Amino acid sequence: MQSKLVSRRDLDFLLYEWLHIDALSQRERFAEHSKETFNAVLDTCENIASDLFATHNKKNDQQEPHFDGETVHIIPEVKVALSAFSAAGLIAAGQDFERGGMQLPCVVEKAGFAYFTAANAGTSAYPFLTIGVANTLTKCGTPEQIKTYVEPMLAGRFFGTMCLSEPQAGSSLSDITTRAEPQADGSYRLTGNKMWISGGEHELAENIVHLVLAKVPDENGALIPGVKGISLFIVPKILVNGDGSLGERNDVVLAGLNHKMGYRGTTNCLLNFGEGKFQPQGKSGAIGYLVGTLHKGLANMFHMMNEARIGVGLGAVMLGYSGYLHALDYARNRPQGRHPLAKDPATPQLPIIEHTDVKRMLLAQKTYVEGGLALSLYCARLVDDERTATSPEARTQASLLLEILTPIVKSWPSQWCLEANSLAIQVHGGYGYTREYNVEQLYRDNRLNPIHEGTHGIHGLDLLGRKVSMQNGAALQLLMREIQSCINHASAQVELQDYAQALNQTVQRLAFVTQKLYAAGDANITLANASLYLEAMGHIVIAWIWLEQALLATKAVKQQEAQHDANFYAGKLQACQYFFRWELPKVQQQFDLLVSLDTTTLDMQDAWF
Repeated sequence: MQSKLVSRRDLDFLLYEWLHIDALSQRERFAEHSKETFNAVLDTCENIASDLFATHNKKNDQQEPHFDGETVHIIPEVKVALSAFSAAGLIAAGQDFERGGMQLPCVVEKAGFAYFTAANAGTSAYPFLTIGVANTLTKCGTPEQIKTYVEPMLAGRFFGTMCLSEPQAGSSLSDITTRAEPQADGSYRLTGNKMWISGGEHELAENIVHLVLAKVPDENGALIPGVKGISLFIVPKILVNGDGSLGERNDVVLAGLNHKMGYRGTTNCLLNFGEGKFQPQGKSGAIGYLVGTLHKGLANMFHMMNEARIGVGLGAVMLGYSGYLHALDYARNRPQGRHPLAKDPATPQLPIIEHTDVKRMLLAQKTYVEGGLALSLYCARLVDDERTATSPEARTQASLLLEILTPIVKSWPSQWCLEANSLAIQVHGGYGYTREYNVEQLYRDNRLNPIHEGTHGIHGLDLLGRKVSMQNGAALQLLMREIQSCINHASAQVELQDYAQALNQTVQRLAFVTQKLYAAGDANITLANASLYLEAMGHIVIAWIWLEQALLATKAVKQQEAQHDANFYAGKLQACQYFFRWELPKVQQQFDLLVSLDTTTLDMQDAWF
């Protein structure tokens, strides 16, 4: 039976035919790997995700964690699944051999994790966060911190969280008020509240390692305004003794669980630090340990945040992808109606996949989710190039491309793969709107992704306000050169010349519109419609990626040995055609609005609502 998590054929196409990840084994870090070991990892991930994660996805949603005032209760299947994940070495998959890791390329690690998000977003959030915390501390922590906290996380004994937002600050991290008072022994005592903390309280692991943003007061006891005063701290739920054993309970308390419309299987918490319920070492205040340099907390946390943004985008893709596969299976097996000219009610009904509008909805989903998956894996491959490419120039270029693509890889799938979920419900008709069918939950789970790790609007501001102009536009220029190289190759293929011309015209207009926006002379006007700029640029990037796929498919269909896979490649070409005819033209209307320097939303006033 075909998987409803992700198409393995599509995954193999992207990894091996397009990204050529098997070539990574020629690099020193990945020299012990091969296509066979990569495939073995993907097989393991698919099996565990299918057998232990997908099987409790509905139960996890229906019987969400609850707090009895003392303990958070979670269905037992979650711990069983996470234990299998840890036992397979997947938390440490990207880590060094010396730390018990597999030294897998990031692109393989992400491709494997994709199965788990598609199978069960709620349960997969726990290792997702733990891997991020472990990676951050590996980069920024001291050897002692790595031994004390990272090694138990890699073994699956400790889990991790990221504690950024606060009830009064939300995404405005410059306004956080959690305090970290220095102590004589070099530790800190933290007091404050953190909101929206996924995985913040549970009994799934021996300990929880919170990475907390807080401010150290100046000599007058005042907090430094803005982000420059922020530092990063390790605050464990349970203190760890010098020999690695667990000590007393830290002063970190669950104030309550938030109840979201999706991701219900993940505890989402309001945490109080230093409220005094627990008295570690005889007094109140949560004990924390500085990570990295004082007042450089946001820069250190961005190691985790940028990694998480690629992961959030990939998570959005996989929820959309699973919804697409569910809708495809339903459309192939659901008989209803007849062709417009077939009026005889005595004739058999058609499978709804034969209806043109259903084909339209399935094609749209296919372009969104397969395009989004390609973008996510491309960015993961850039992470590998940034770390291990053989020349400094190649590493610098990978870093630049990652900078400009990060807001897109987070936000574009969060918008359009959510739309794929909406279309999956529509394909199911009334059934899709019921809890008896999976597409309803997939939509609810995916609705979180446009919000967390930076809202759509925040990433629009980041892209247009920072990434496009950084280093005098170096990142944008590099991206445009990459797209232009694809256009040049496609122009040599008769079948793809129209697409190449359309993309070329759109990219040239992107350059013009960007210059026009920056020439406005008023940052408020330049950034007024930054979200629209993000959407337009995202569509251009996905069009480029579809043209890349079409180049490979065109080549494959001309080769006799690929004929057994003819339907797969024909599907890629048809999806590319759909995106260029139905989706890319939308960008021109967006550019018309952007180039006009429209201030409709900027000029709107509170009282007028």
